[in-house]
Amino acid sequence: MQKKSPNEIDKHIGSRVRARRIMLGMSQEKLAGALGLTFQQVQKYEKGVNRIGASRLLHIAGVLDVSIEFFFEGVPGLRAGGFSDDSLVAEFLTRSESDRLVRGFLKLKDDEARRKVADLVDWLASAS
Repeated sequence: MQKKSPNEIDKHIGSRVRARRIMLGMSQEKLAGALGLTFQQVQKYEKGVNRIGASRLLHIAGVLDVSIEFFFEGVPGLRAGGFSDDSLVAEFLTRSESDRLVRGFLKLKDDEARRKVADLVDWLASAS
C-alpha cells in the first residue's frame, strides 16, 4: 500500500504545531525530546513534509498544552467559531516574516521605540 503524501490540511496542521511551539518559546529539539522524536522529524511535521497521525497529534497537543481542535482552526471549509486572541497570534506566527518582526521587536530596549513600532503597525493595518 502506498503512503499518502501530505495535503493542504496536513501543511496547515504542521504550521499550527510550529506556531504553538513558538508561542511557548519551545525549541524543535525540546518538542522532539518530549515526543521521543528527532528534531528533524519535528521539522518535517512543521513544514508539512510528513503527515502527523492522529495518535501523534494527540500527543503533540498534550505536550503543547492545547486542545486537538487548535490544530484545525483556520482550515478552509471547516465551520468557523470565530477567532480567539491565541488563534490570531498563532496565525501571525505561521507567516514567514513573523520571526524577523518578533526578534527585532524584542531587541528594542527603549519603551518609546516599542510604542512607536506598535503605533506604526496599527496605522498600517488601518490603512489596508
